[in-house]
Amino acid sequence: MAKRIDDRARYPDLAGRGVFVSGGASGIGAAFVAAFAAQGSRVAFIDIADAPAKVLAERFGSERVRYFRCDVRDIAALQSAIAAAEATFGPLRVLINNAARDDRHAFADVTQGYWDESLAVNLRHHFFAAQAVAPGMMRAGGGSIINLGSVSWMRGIAGFAAYSTSKAAINGFTRTLARELGVHNIRVNSIVPGAIVTERQKALWLTPEKEQAFLDAQCLKFRLSEDDVARTALFLASDEARGITGQNLIVDAGLAQTSG
Repeated sequence: MAKRIDDRARYPDLAGRGVFVSGGASGIGAAFVAAFAAQGSRVAFIDIADAPAKVLAERFGSERVRYFRCDVRDIAALQSAIAAAEATFGPLRVLINNAARDDRHAFADVTQGYWDESLAVNLRHHFFAAQAVAPGMMRAGGGSIINLGSVSWMRGIAGFAAYSTSKAAINGFTRTLARELGVHNIRVNSIVPGAIVTERQKALWLTPEKEQAFLDAQCLKFRLSEDDVARTALFLASDEARGITGQNLIVDAGLAQTSG
């Protein structure tokens, strides 16, 4: 059973620290927002789903959490949202590039437009968000950038080639950026989730048969939740992980290990 957010490990250095989360209104993104807010961080998040975003922001109050509507496909809007977050909460010491959409798609049906759209939603904004927060992190003496990958490309599952390509690219992007920004004490890592139970998954394609298939394939025989990913992000963002950079930390209960 996942711990409640107020029962998790405490990271005192995260208190008061500015955090920016993309895609924070629901699912894993909302778990990030809640987890950092519970640590006393000042969290700005973006999304395009106004209703759940406003409920989440109101849950913690404007002193700790602010919602800025932004579509990550619009890079100028993303840069403006990051600037607004910095104006509200001061230096952003933590960036979590979370926004993504794991839509299934048949190989034969993918058009050039769909391909470009998938990379815009799942990959491109990672680079430009990092580029936007880096100067402030440098001035503040360092920071932590956390990108969200996926074990989908490691497992070679058919049905979402564009999505998996984006997530595979995040591996290389993370390692390259860690080298580029390390001299400024900015750590860059990625979290690579496995089969995480979210409301979106349950609504769109999660069936009892698929639930069992995931359990059968995993080394650990319990289903992972958004909270398992959020707790990993807290550690990577904190000073406890001060020596960790350029890593792709897999949180999948051994799912990728048992495939292939």
